[in-house]
Amino acid sequence: MTFPLLTALALVPLVGGLLLFFVKGGAGRLLGLGISLATLALGLVAFFASGDLAEQHTWISSIGAHYALGLDGMAKAMVLLTVILVPIVLLAEWKVGEQEGTWSTSTFFALALILEGLALYVFMATDALLFYLFFEATLIPMYFLVGGWGGPKRGQAALKFLLYSLAGGLVLLFGIIGLGAHSAGSGKPSFLISDLAALHIDGSIGRWLWAAFFIAFAIKAPMVPVHTWLPDTAEQATPGASTLLVGILDKIGTFGMIRFCLTLFPEASKWATPVVLGLAVLSILYGALMAIGSKDLLRLVSYTSVSHFGFMVLGIFAFTSQSMNGTIFYMLNHGFSTAALFLVVGFLIRRRGSASIDAFGGVQKLAPVAAGLFLVSGLSAMALPGMSSFISEFMVMAGAWQRHPVVTAISTLGTVLAALYILLAYQRTMTGPVTEQADRHFTNNDLDVREKAVMAPLVALLLVLGFLPMPMLHVTENTAKDTMSQIGMTDPEPAAKGVK
Repeated sequence: MTFPLLTALALVPLVGGLLLFFVKGGAGRLLGLGISLATLALGLVAFFASGDLAEQHTWISSIGAHYALGLDGMAKAMVLLTVILVPIVLLAEWKVGEQEGTWSTSTFFALALILEGLALYVFMATDALLFYLFFEATLIPMYFLVGGWGGPKRGQAALKFLLYSLAGGLVLLFGIIGLGAHSAGSGKPSFLISDLAALHIDGSIGRWLWAAFFIAFAIKAPMVPVHTWLPDTAEQATPGASTLLVGILDKIGTFGMIRFCLTLFPEASKWATPVVLGLAVLSILYGALMAIGSKDLLRLVSYTSVSHFGFMVLGIFAFTSQSMNGTIFYMLNHGFSTAALFLVVGFLIRRRGSASIDAFGGVQKLAPVAAGLFLVSGLSAMALPGMSSFISEFMVMAGAWQRHPVVTAISTLGTVLAALYILLAYQRTMTGPVTEQADRHFTNNDLDVREKAVMAPLVALLLVLGFLPMPMLHVTENTAKDTMSQIGMTDPEPAAKGVK
């Protein structure tokens, strides 16, 4: 392909976001939404293009750095997630700048578009140095998206997010420098991931470099015990900003584990597997228990994500094709599921004026559409059969069972706990007698047309991917197989093989 489609895909929202700083009012909103829809169109073209797209140009020849972009199955899934979620978030936050003490709506739109462009570069980068630069750059718009709008403590939450992320980025920089030095020592310096994967970095050097990458991605994911920044950030940020953070940016963590930890350091990944699986199970159970105990709806949703990321990491380090492909599919499904939950919770909070679970009661009698969408989004979060999240979670556990049945059995408790935190939250907020406060804020105040338009594509995607998952699984399965080949692992033989 002579047209640089991948570059255009990232630059359209990036440049459009910068231009949007100079356009205010309603024109800024419409222009921002239009740019996001244009990016969606380019993303769909790239997604449905035959074969793996790639662009590569020498950047800094002396150190082997390249401007290199590529789109394999996993990157296609993440690009699709990104280009779909951003216009949905912009439509959901159409009035975000109307509150006192916040910046304008057009500024929010500009930052969201810049974030989109940088995230697309991260997912498409096939050069380790280029990946790192955009990995760090995403922190800038996200910091301002958290700090510019939201709760009264949004400034502190934005700072905590930034400090944790910078710490992870600093550790990642150590790993990138180590890769560059090791590559230069081989006689042909290169930061191309394909070249680095051919080096076979084993021994203590490989393990130290693996640890640098894993720590950075564990913070980003986030995993217990480096997760504490997420609930505080989600509680103070707007639902749209939280959707961009958890739905898109946090996927860089699990994306990076597959792209870098497993691909570049297969020996170290196998060596660290027992510890990583322990952390994955801890994240699954701790996140679920904290969600059950949460008294704030936004914190509840954030803790569900901690639990879900534990499942994803379990699928990655189980080292089976099924669990690996299930994790990639999980990354996509979790983005849509969490977006639906965050956004519908945001619509409820804006009506009630509080995120406290105790502030609600009997809402389903007054706002049945809002209550119904909250239930559907919650059922997706608990991986109900028929929802796309069920397929991915089942694949992760079925694949992981082949190698680690005990760990998988313990992890299934997370599924049981998920039913508790979702159904208890629904019962406490939506059912029961109508409270005086609910009657005041929700009578004749159900979701409007715009808000229904926000939720409709998310619910549709959760159902379509739940009943028809195979087309997407065919897109991502080659990445799972290639990763398994790179780490030198094959799927376990069925236990009943040869039995007559």
